[in-house]
Amino acid sequence: MNREKHGYGPGYLTLESGEVFAGTLFGAPLEGIGEVVFHTGMTGYQEVMSDPSFAGQIVTFTYPLIGNYGINDQDYEAAKPALAGMVVSELCSEPSHYQSGRSLAEAAEEFGFPILAGVDTRTVTKRVRQEGPLWGVIADRPLSLEEVSALRKKYIKKSLVANVSSQEIQRYPGTKEHVVLIDLGMKRSILESLQSLGCRVTVVPFDTTYAQIQALQPDGLLFSNGPGDPEDLLTYCVEWRKAAEQYPTMGICLGHQVLALAFGGKTEKLKYGHRGGNHPVKELLTGKVYMTSQNHGYVVKEESLDNRQLLVTYRNVNDNSVEGLRHQHLPVMTVQFHPEAHPGPSDTSHMLTQFLQLIRGVGAKIYA
Repeated sequence: MNREKHGYGPGYLTLESGEVFAGTLFGAPLEGIGEVVFHTGMTGYQEVMSDPSFAGQIVTFTYPLIGNYGINDQDYEAAKPALAGMVVSELCSEPSHYQSGRSLAEAAEEFGFPILAGVDTRTVTKRVRQEGPLWGVIADRPLSLEEVSALRKKYIKKSLVANVSSQEIQRYPGTKEHVVLIDLGMKRSILESLQSLGCRVTVVPFDTTYAQIQALQPDGLLFSNGPGDPEDLLTYCVEWRKAAEQYPTMGICLGHQVLALAFGGKTEKLKYGHRGGNHPVKELLTGKVYMTSQNHGYVVKEESLDNRQLLVTYRNVNDNSVEGLRHQHLPVMTVQFHPEAHPGPSDTSHMLTQFLQLIRGVGAKIYA
């Protein structure tokens, strides 16, 4: 395994705590400004790169070698990456895989984000775990704390969802249930999973109104994953609650969080989030533990839930946080983890089948 032989020159990650990490810049020679997070997966860097949930974040990979199987044309989760940058220990310049079309550095250059390689990623990860949410800047020189603070204020956005959601309605044919997918920053693999189950899918922008959803005559609704603080979307929750009270509904990741908000719950930011493909989750009804794929920095506050409406169905084994909800009276289910995985284990892929069973249980039309 080889490192990239040529970069753009020296690069630096400056944290708002004042610590500076030196390395070599690859990809696009641009500044990368965002929250520094870490991902524990051993594979899946292409899916991480293109997952809209990483919008505005600098992703540090804990696995020491990244890029060794290259980038292909099949595993993108969105048309264009939204992340602010990557930090890796060792970047492979000569990937080996029959599907590989380019190196990770070439993809980063094409899509316009920087990669800082040759960094002690273990220490970066420890800093994030110790300090909690940290902002940082990837640049070709170390920055002062004043510069980092000024850039953070400049790049903070109220909501990142508007930047990654679909701009228009998209329709995908199928022979079975009609699912309207509310795109909060959707991973393509969620759409593909529904299609593999035979669903007809209509993807709609995040700000689609209840009346517009009604006009589409769905059998069920699915609220997707996405980036940012769920409470930035509170103004949309009234419309979303109307829709969830009318149709069988599932929420995944950010979709789980906004549905909790719609039914009166609250959310809070985790100290360093859950990102990777090895997070154990316990199903409370059966006691069974699943390994799950996760990517989120916020969680639902359990003490804020009205248990006359929402019951906790899954719990994180490591920190006991809420990982799933079920409505007491309505056909509404949510999960914090990603049942479609990609990357990650497929332990919970049956959750999407359960969602379709929920639809059928309330008399959905089957298009045979």
